[in-house]
Amino acid sequence: MALRRSARLSAVLPLQATIQPSSNPTNGVTKARKQSRKESKKQTEKKTQTLNSLPQRSLIKDANLLSSAPTLSPTSTPTAASADNSAYWDNQSTSNNAKSKSQNNRLQTPPPLDRPVEPHRTNATLLTPHGSSLVAYPLGAENISPSKTGLPRPTATTGTLLEQATAHLIATDPRLEPLIKAHRCALFTPEGLAERIDPFQSLVSTIIGQQVSGAAARSIKEKFVALLYGLNHADGNGSNGTAVGGRDEDYFPTPEEIGRCDIATLRTAGLSQRKAEYIQGLAEKFASGELSARMLLDASDEELLEKLTAVRGLGRWSVEMFACFTLKRIDVFSTGDLGVQRGCAAFLGRDVGKLKAKGGKFKYISEKDMLELAAKFAPYRSLFMWYMWRVVDVDIAVMTD
Repeated sequence: MALRRSARLSAVLPLQATIQPSSNPTNGVTKARKQSRKESKKQTEKKTQTLNSLPQRSLIKDANLLSSAPTLSPTSTPTAASADNSAYWDNQSTSNNAKSKSQNNRLQTPPPLDRPVEPHRTNATLLTPHGSSLVAYPLGAENISPSKTGLPRPTATTGTLLEQATAHLIATDPRLEPLIKAHRCALFTPEGLAERIDPFQSLVSTIIGQQVSGAAARSIKEKFVALLYGLNHADGNGSNGTAVGGRDEDYFPTPEEIGRCDIATLRTAGLSQRKAEYIQGLAEKFASGELSARMLLDASDEELLEKLTAVRGLGRWSVEMFACFTLKRIDVFSTGDLGVQRGCAAFLGRDVGKLKAKGGKFKYISEKDMLELAAKFAPYRSLFMWYMWRVVDVDIAVMTD
């Protein structure tokens, strides 16, 4: 508390330390205080004039730069009530320190509002394993003929997609309106769509995280990254697969680097035999070009499911969650997710408490009833699915981590 009080006093009275002794101490302090107030007023007026002269699009960024108040950032551990935000704020390719820097940059820079997007394509910006970034629709694509792009004509922008989707959901079934007003889905906001995603890293993380706790998955992933860094960037300082201390926080092994590592060595990071094989198989598909960021951008929903479920270790549910939360595809619907089943049943007025005792894969509601219910909300079924989780307050943090 003493330190905080000192900081406040030094901010209020910055000139006291430089006051010169005088024959009349009281007059000297009074003059200094008056001078301090005058300079403070001048600084405030200068900041205001600077802000008023700035272009509208840069106001948010420059206001943050000029403000002396600290920039607030969201919590690093999302709860069920805030898990929707973690898809934007959690960046799997960075450590906690790098996340903080990235968050501050994002808070200061307004997200793009005019990038074209389309429900049945990937709406995220994808990073390649070698550092470049790609989008399905560049600026101006809405004016280009689909016969030239090979893609459907975009029907929204990053600034209008969520607005269009929520309006469609409410028009289809007004009972959703209170739920939508109570829970804003950050996944498809301009900020959420501005997130840059490394799909290869995300899929590797999905395999690592299967059937283990979140803490165990993070530990194994850290050892996995350190192992590959040590093998490929030792420069004489690393040995036995140990990463050097100066490892880049953004480093993640490329498909080629993983491909050069045998199964036995991968297992030293804590991977099981099968997971090591799954990750190597995934890396081989990316290295050969069978899977790529461009393919993940342009593939139809059906093609995406077919290509990714062909990878050992990736089942239908994993691919559906990847398509929704990572690729930001907005017309995904998973009938195999227990939380979605429960939410759909509750939304239709069924007593999920009584249904819980039933056995079978679809104990809350039949797959046929789920598909019929969701069909009305196409082409925004990802958003409808997100709200079905919210009906029963399911914690979806595991899907966005």
